Amino acid sequence: MADSLKNKTVKGVAWSLTDNLANQGITFLVGLVLARLLTPTEYGVIGIIMIFIAVFNSIVDSGFSSALIRKTNTTHTDYNTVFLFNIVLSILLYVVIYIGAPAIAHFFNNDSLIILTRVMGIVVIINGLGLIQKTILTKNIDFKTQTKISCISSITSGIVGIVMAVKDFGVWSLVAQQISRQILFTIFLWIYSREWFPRFEFSIQSFKQLFSFGSKVLVVGLIHTIWEEIYQFVIGKCYSPATLGQFTRANQFRTIFSRNFASVIQRVSYPVLSSIENDPERLRDGFRRIVKVTTLIAFTCMLGLGAASYQVILVLIGEKWLIAASFLQIICFSGMLNPQQMLNNNLLQVQGKSGLLLRLEIVKRIFAAIPVLFGIFINIEWMLWGSVFTNLLCLCLSGFYAGKAIHYSLSDQFKDVLPAFLIALFMGGVVWAISFISWTNYLLLPVQIISGGIVVISLCELFKLEEYYEIKHIALSLKEKISYGK
Repeated sequence: MADSLKNKTVKGVAWSLTDNLANQGITFLVGLVLARLLTPTEYGVIGIIMIFIAVFNSIVDSGFSSALIRKTNTTHTDYNTVFLFNIVLSILLYVVIYIGAPAIAHFFNNDSLIILTRVMGIVVIINGLGLIQKTILTKNIDFKTQTKISCISSITSGIVGIVMAVKDFGVWSLVAQQISRQILFTIFLWIYSREWFPRFEFSIQSFKQLFSFGSKVLVVGLIHTIWEEIYQFVIGKCYSPATLGQFTRANQFRTIFSRNFASVIQRVSYPVLSSIENDPERLRDGFRRIVKVTTLIAFTCMLGLGAASYQVILVLIGEKWLIAASFLQIICFSGMLNPQQMLNNNLLQVQGKSGLLLRLEIVKRIFAAIPVLFGIFINIEWMLWGSVFTNLLCLCLSGFYAGKAIHYSLSDQFKDVLPAFLIALFMGGVVWAISFISWTNYLLLPVQIISGGIVVISLCELFKLEEYYEIKHIALSLKEKISYGK
């Protein structure tokens, strides 16, 4: 049983990681091209709209995806009930976006936001149409299918965006890229996911059962999404669209390593940990191993990226985005904490403690309000550094309660991740020191990457870091799984 679960986990990680790397890698490369063709102001305008799209997409999900994944005996009635609810809700939310577009444009002093918001808002409905199919694939830990769908959607939509940018469509290039990707993604979800097909069926009993858990997850997810977007909201209102564009690009660089890696761990760990929730010893051991492996990767990637931020920005998207490099240096410190935050939330959800999770989320966001005030009344840098410290405080809070549930104390957690942090910190120092060498940035960046990798591997081998060998084992397993297409 243990081998079967481990095999399923490795397989899930393999394809989920491939999905994110392929999908986000393609999106990232497309973004590099578009960043050279478009201006920070155009990215800033889309950044404003995406604040509202992200929040509304979170509402459409309503926590039902987590409830369906967690439920062991899911029926077609459950799926039909959630599907009908999602469709009705997504349509209502689009109406809200459509009617509210002039108010959004007035608030941000940009009349072009009216038509752009109304067109982009259609993404909310399209997203609602594919949520059940995606949930079923995730519940089955079938990320291979999702990888294929993501790749096709990202490549095609990327081509659409680049062609339109070359033809001088400006900000509409980004709109077309976003909409075409979501349309293709949803269409292929319906084509490849054939386990369930909707019927006009709605069960009040099923709705109440799923919503009793999902409603709390919804509020948690909504609060999290709002606070993820609040910095863009503040920058968009208090500063120029060009400044928001700079921040958006910096955040996208962080996302490619931090949030997407955390998403992989979250997508795989939730159904896997759910399957062993009734075995406390296995649950604690599995969670501890995931935390150690996750933090080593997250710390290494984030501190390395922060140390080489100026070379990364200058080489990949050019000097007009140089302000983004200073933002990137700071937000990388926040980014390295995201994966463990998500793991703690996952563990509380697995154990059905959605009420506690909700209370923790509210407390954490009260703390998180302080950096927002810095951004409004002082400057962006103060806001971002404040976010780093509040994120660390919030991590301690969620780690305490998540660890308490499985007898994995906060001090034990810090002991487990300290070696990885020290190794990553030393590596970051080496990479940062190299940036002072008087070489061209095109030479400095590869030297920094190679040197950083050598330092990390050498120190992990020297100190025989357990999580390092776990990563090596997983990497070999991933290679085997992907090579044979299993």
